[in-house]
Amino acid sequence: MAAVATATATQAAPAPRVPNRPNLVSVGTIVWLASELMFFAALFAIYFTLRSVVGDGGLDGFKASAAHLNVPLSAVNTFILLMSSLPCQLGVFAAERHQVARTGSLLNLRRYGMREWYALAFVMGAIFISLQVYEYSSLIKDGHPISENAWTSAFYLATGFHGLHVTGGLFAFLMVMGRTYKARRFSHDQEVAAIVVSYYWHFVDVVWIGLFSVIYVIK
Repeated sequence: MAAVATATATQAAPAPRVPNRPNLVSVGTIVWLASELMFFAALFAIYFTLRSVVGDGGLDGFKASAAHLNVPLSAVNTFILLMSSLPCQLGVFAAERHQVARTGSLLNLRRYGMREWYALAFVMGAIFISLQVYEYSSLIKDGHPISENAWTSAFYLATGFHGLHVTGGLFAFLMVMGRTYKARRFSHDQEVAAIVVSYYWHFVDVVWIGLFSVIYVIK
């Protein structure tokens, strides 16, 4: 009887709990984004330092130089970039339920999978880069290259590095979508990759809010 009781107690004992550890890829991405945040903080510091040295007035002043900016165009471009976070996050939700492709017509957004949402975010990001290149070309055509004064140096440096980060995010979208075509089934690693790409994309969106506010709004 004692042996039977011991066996019953052993069977009834709860299984050892497995610690719920965070994904190392997600943690590494967050740490890397923190370092990127410090990089952009340095760019903001450069901008404000040059502004304090040059001042707002005069031919080389920041406000006088910023008057050449096309604020309505940049506002529309900002709206496009910020709205791209919506399909990006919807793509994450689709990846978490392992819905890779749409299950309905192209017009039925509710049936979209990760590919379609990420493709939409990619298109909106590409439009943002295209309009930024157009703005650069317009400024240079009007006689405002990067070497004109302190403001143009700060403007092209800050917005240019952000544009490079957005371009990197576009390549990340292509990489994640391309892996779904090569693999036979959607794996957990692909889900994690889709999630960390969304972290990066939301990050560049938030950084642009700061840049737009400082350079275009506050001037």
